[in-house]
Amino acid sequence: MAASEGQQDQPLLRVVDPDATPEEVAALVAVFASLGSSGGEAPRRPRPAWSHPARGVRHPHRTGPDGWRASGLPR
Repeated sequence: MAASEGQQDQPLLRVVDPDATPEEVAALVAVFASLGSSGGEAPRRPRPAWSHPARGVRHPHRTGPDGWRASGLPR
């Protein structure tokens, strides 16, 4: 455990320019934070059924008894 405690005492970023302003240091921290946080592409959400392209395709009409009722009901 002594090795892991020693690693936590060391700073992750050391500024060697004594004339660095707090804004410059903040900009560097922001750049490094954004580089380390990229986890790749965000997962794609499944497409909702109401916007699926197949919904616009017309279905064949049902024939036979009660065919008129089936023609108006959603599938």
